[in-house]
Amino acid sequence: MFKLSKVNIANTALIIAAFAFTVYFGYNNYHEKKRLQIENAELFGKIEQLEQSIAKNNQIIAQREQEKAQDAMSIKQLQEQMKDALKNNQCANDFMPSNVSDWMRSGKN
Repeated sequence: MFKLSKVNIANTALIIAAFAFTVYFGYNNYHEKKRLQIENAELFGKIEQLEQSIAKNNQIIAQREQEKAQDAMSIKQLQEQMKDALKNNQCANDFMPSNVSDWMRSGKN
């Protein structure tokens, strides 16, 4: 039989321990990588959902702004029509005391 010195035994044990740690950490690294890939895919899906929600909300906001602008134009047109209708009306052009006009504006007539 061959004779192993303490140094050879220590070196062999050190090599075996290094190999075991390499396998252990490699295995853990592999599983951690898989877990992170799954988590990354889930987060990517959530980001896509948020982007779709943002696009939908932006579309709704743009539609509301357009409706608001159309309402403002309608109000302006109605005001112009009312001015045109009242400009030749004698009653509309007569002076009215402030307390009477205030009473009429209050809606308690």
